[in-house]
Amino acid sequence: MTYHDHNDHQYAKNLRAGAPAAFNALMAFDQEVLSGAGKVIPRKYTELMAVAVALTTQCVYCIGAHTKAAHAEGATQEELAETTMIAAALRAGSRGPVTAPAPGRAN
Repeated sequence: MTYHDHNDHQYAKNLRAGAPAAFNALMAFDQEVLSGAGKVIPRKYTELMAVAVALTTQCVYCIGAHTKAAHAEGATQEELAETTMIAAALRAGSRGPVTAPAPGRAN
């Protein structure tokens, strides 16, 4: 069973009103991490990483926002498809030890 109502996003204003200092700090942190001055990783790749994380955490709002931002930064459908498959593979692999041991390590 799943639950998702697009109107739930409106409740973010309750967080802002209830804990304004923490909310503003979180938004400032988010802004700095994703697009702050002096970033080494190009914005397109930052957004592709954000898409992968959003797919893993399954946040529909984050998936939509970061997919749109990745497109705006020039990400192609193929790059987004690869990003999706990387996230799927890592999420599937987290279910248990499904890969070979690292080189030099015993089974």
